Amino acid sequence: MPLGEIDEDRTDQFLSLARVREDMASYWRLTDLPDRTGGPARYVRVEDTGGRLGFITPLTHNFCEACSRVRLTCTGRLYLCLGHETSVDLREPLRLNGGDCALQAAIDGAIALRPKGHDFHIERLRAPATARHMSVTGG
Repeated sequence: MPLGEIDEDRTDQFLSLARVREDMASYWRLTDLPDRTGGPARYVRVEDTGGRLGFITPLTHNFCEACSRVRLTCTGRLYLCLGHETSVDLREPLRLNGGDCALQAAIDGAIALRPKGHDFHIERLRAPATARHMSVTGG
């Protein structure tokens, strides 16, 4: 995913999963499945093997409408989307001696800030979606 500043153009490294699927379909019969696991993958059954394969395509398919994930870093920062810098610091409410109420209010407030979607579309990107590398977020 286009996260974090690096010193090279990544567009020449992009391989569309539509192309990967097309190549795979020339070898195996793929059948779309309605399976959902709470994540962004879209599943197919590989009829020739009986296996199930999931495709995640953040650069060509904005799956944000189905995403219910947030990420909490080891420093107490709650990131609301991998593709945005929007985050909330949970250390302060954790350090308050007011029980879970302050923490719950901070989390509820953060969730209200969740962006509607990211813009990882490879043809439109001129720079990474965020300067933060994925390893900073822990994902």
